[in-house]
Amino acid sequence: MKIYFRLLGYVKPYIGMFLISIFGFLIFASTQPMLGYILKFFVDGLNNPNVGLFAGVPWVQAHAPWLAELKLLQAVPLLIVLIALWQGVGSFLGNFYLAKVSMGLVQDLRIALFNNLLTLPNRYFDSHNSGHLISRLTYNVTMVTGAATDAIKVVVREGMTVVFLFATLLWMNWKLTLVMVAILPIIGLMVSSTSKKFRKQSKKIQVAMGDVTHVASETIQGYRVVRSFGGERYEQQRFQAASEDNRLKQLKMVKTGAVYTPSLQLVIYSAMAVLMFLVLLLRGDASAGDLVAYITLAGLLPKPIRQLSEVSSTIQKGVAGAESIFEQLDEQPEIDQGTQERERVTGRLQVINLSFQYPTSERPVLNNISFVAEPGQMVALVGRSGSGKSTLASLIPRFYHHEQGQILLDDLDVEDYALRNLRRHVALVTQHVTLFNDTVRNNIAYGDLCDAPLDAVKRAAEDAYAVEFIEKMPQGYDTLVGENGVLLSGGQRQRLAIARALLKDAPLLILDEATSALDTESERHIQAALDKVVEGRTTIVIAHRLSTIEKADLILVMEQGEIVERGTHAQLLALNGYYARLHARDFAEDTDLNMEPSA
Repeated sequence: MKIYFRLLGYVKPYIGMFLISIFGFLIFASTQPMLGYILKFFVDGLNNPNVGLFAGVPWVQAHAPWLAELKLLQAVPLLIVLIALWQGVGSFLGNFYLAKVSMGLVQDLRIALFNNLLTLPNRYFDSHNSGHLISRLTYNVTMVTGAATDAIKVVVREGMTVVFLFATLLWMNWKLTLVMVAILPIIGLMVSSTSKKFRKQSKKIQVAMGDVTHVASETIQGYRVVRSFGGERYEQQRFQAASEDNRLKQLKMVKTGAVYTPSLQLVIYSAMAVLMFLVLLLRGDASAGDLVAYITLAGLLPKPIRQLSEVSSTIQKGVAGAESIFEQLDEQPEIDQGTQERERVTGRLQVINLSFQYPTSERPVLNNISFVAEPGQMVALVGRSGSGKSTLASLIPRFYHHEQGQILLDDLDVEDYALRNLRRHVALVTQHVTLFNDTVRNNIAYGDLCDAPLDAVKRAAEDAYAVEFIEKMPQGYDTLVGENGVLLSGGQRQRLAIARALLKDAPLLILDEATSALDTESERHIQAALDKVVEGRTTIVIAHRLSTIEKADLILVMEQGEIVERGTHAQLLALNGYYARLHARDFAEDTDLNMEPSA
């Protein structure tokens, strides 16, 4: 109930429309006993159609003689049309305004979830796969709105129908009506036990649906790998297994409903059978019209009662979906306790006794790292994969939080900067380039840079040696690059990412394997561009290929999270240690590449 009431809190902005829809359903519900009661006049009119509708009502004869003259022959057809019109008004108000509430709720929840995703820390994405997150935005939200709106529609419309029918039956014959009350505890027990099953099964279905989305999105994103390595059969089997698991769980829920509904009907119709027996036995002096109307109204009760009992499954599906949604919404956003903001920093970076360990790892990734990068200097981090270079780069813009040591930017700890302000001073280019299905221009001038003039975009592209391929494109800077830049080569995507970082013009530039996807020709031009760009800008370069960092002011050689050597290229070669061995291996690889015959 706590989850459900929290969910209903999202209906508050639409309370006016919600009340109109409830009013509409009340109108609709009130017409049900009216239509049943009309049969009394119809059956009585079979004997004498010229009897007045209000023949037995002295007040009408005294105050509205024109109504008293209305005969059953005219009144019954007229009343049926009027009731149908009244019912139509109620149905429109109820359905239309509840649909507006439902669609608004879907949109609000999706926007809340998506906006929340943008605030979550990196570790959340490290431990949750994208398929389940997307499934939550699509499938789970739909289930939730069913519980918040469709369920209420059934509860109000069918609930009030039961109330109106029951009230009319009590008024017509209260003794017989009380017989039906005896079955209510049995219905209550059946609904309660089935609700628990529905909720458990619905949770499993949502997880299974997330698996289907996950497999599909992975295959779509990695379709080139799938095709080049002949993974079609494997992916078919993976998707079939996830889809089959989802089908079986869905089927299990349908089976629960398929057993539950006829069982409930049997109970209700058994009560109806007893009622009919009693009507025939104890008919007394009631007219045929009274008895037909009573039985008809009693016969209208099972349908809304059954629908009310089935609404439990809709609510349980929604509550299960709401749990996963609120679980994400309750996640702590990125910690931002920093209050300091600076318009522009010089770019002096100081790392003091920095150690870091991921929550899931058993040993530190970084251990007692210390160095200083003065404004305008280039500091290079080299070492084998897994030595902690990229982790160090991630700690500077606070993608992860360190608890031991300090990272100072212009003598102020990065933890003290307001998060958005800190990241404005840092431009980051990684080997895993992210491009959006948008134009070249919008991919370079992205986010805070979206208002950058075209001339500035062109200058950044020129510095990143991207102009030559952009100008050959069909629409130049207005050419769409496809999902994640699929229409570009690896080197072209990398150059667009570098152009984006250059356009940002941040005092601190981090290049994490930024030249790894470039061919030798492109890398030469990028290197020339970087020589110009690093002037007056502090640059941290992470590289496997040592040719890109020979001009660095300071080279830090990392091994298992520690700095094992530091110095310039010449100094480190003279030491004849780790760096010299890395350089010798790198030089040998480059020589082998240069000696290969050209195609």
